[in-house]
Amino acid sequence: MKKSEKKNKKRSRSVYIYTLFSGAGLFLVSAALMLPAAGTDSFAQWYSVNIYPMLVTVIGQFMGLFPFSVAEICIYLLLAAFAVSLIYTVVKTVRRRNGKETLFRWFASVVLASGILIFLYTAGCGINYYRRPFSQTEGIVTFRYSADDLEEICRWLTEEVNALSGSVSRDKNGVMELDEPEGEGAVEAMEKLGKEFSSLEGFYPRPKKLAVSEVLSYQGLTGIYLPLTIEANYNGDMTAYNIPFTVCHELSHLRGFMEEREANFIAFLACIGSDRTDFQYSGYLSGWVYCMNALYRIDPERWAEARSSLTETAEPDLGANNAFWDSYEGPVRETAEQINDTYLKVNGQADGVESYDRMVDLIVAYFGEKESP
Repeated sequence: MKKSEKKNKKRSRSVYIYTLFSGAGLFLVSAALMLPAAGTDSFAQWYSVNIYPMLVTVIGQFMGLFPFSVAEICIYLLLAAFAVSLIYTVVKTVRRRNGKETLFRWFASVVLASGILIFLYTAGCGINYYRRPFSQTEGIVTFRYSADDLEEICRWLTEEVNALSGSVSRDKNGVMELDEPEGEGAVEAMEKLGKEFSSLEGFYPRPKKLAVSEVLSYQGLTGIYLPLTIEANYNGDMTAYNIPFTVCHELSHLRGFMEEREANFIAFLACIGSDRTDFQYSGYLSGWVYCMNALYRIDPERWAEARSSLTETAEPDLGANNAFWDSYEGPVRETAEQINDTYLKVNGQADGVESYDRMVDLIVAYFGEKESP
C-alpha cells in the first residue's frame, strides 16, 4: 500500500471516529437536558416558556414556507437511506477483506444520525413533557365528580351539538363538510384562545395534512406532532368533524403542553370559542363523545337517556366516524396503540393512551365551576 493511500485511510478512520463521538456527544447532551427536566419542573418550565417558543417561531416560520409536511418526507427519506445503506454495507462487508472497517463506518453514521434525532426530539418536545400542566398554570382544579355532575355536562353538550348540527355544511349523505380550509381556522382559533389564556399566546404555524394519511389511519391516530421539524400534522382522510378538533390539539403541543388530556381540553376550548360554526360543532361533538363515553362507564342508564336526546342530524357524523376507524382495525393498529401507550407512560403520563379521555375531568372542573352559583 502506498504512503498516500495509508494517509487517506488513516484520515478516513479519523473522520468516522469523530463522527462516532459526535453522535455519542449528542446523546450525552440530550441526557444532560432531560435529567434536570425530569427531576424538577422548574427547568422544564423555564425552557418551555423561554427557549422553546423561539424554536417554534424560527423553525415553524421556516417550515411554513413548504406546503407539505417536511417531517413526513424526511422520515421516508431516512428510512430509505437506512435500508439502502444497510444493504450496501452488508454487500461490501461480504465482498471485501476490510469488512470490519466498512461496518464501523456504517455504525458511526447511524450513531450520528440517531444522536441528531434524539437531540431534536429532546429540544422539540422531550423537555416539555415535564413542564407545569396547562390546568395548573391557569388555575383549573379537577375534583372527584358525581354521576349527576357528568350527566349535567353531557346534557349541556348535547344541547350545543343539537343547536349547531343544522348549521354546518353537509354532503349528500348528511355527513359534515368543512366550510373553509382548516389550517387558517385552527390558527385563528388558537390565537383567539391565547387572548384568554396567556400561556397559549404566541406564534402558531399552519397545521399540515400528511400526504400519506393512511399511515396514521392504520395506527388509529388522528394527528401527530413531529418535533424534528416542529410541525403539527393531521390525518386528512378521517371524518370531517374530527379535523378542527385534531388540528387544534396538535397546535397546543406547539405551546409546550404535551399532556394528551390537556391538549384535548385546549382543543375543545379553541374550537367552541372559534368564530367558525364548523369548528364549534367539531369541538362540542368531540367533547360530547368523550364525556358520553365516561358517563356510560359510570351509569349506562343515564347514558341511554342522554343519548336519546341527540339530534338525528348528528348521527351521520358518528356513523361515518365509526365506519372509518372500523375499516382500519387489525394487528397494526393494536401494536401501534401499545407502542403509543408505552411512549406516553415513559414520558410521565401514567394513564398511557387513556390520558386522552382525562379531558373529561377538565371539562367538568372548568365548566361545572362556571355554571355553579
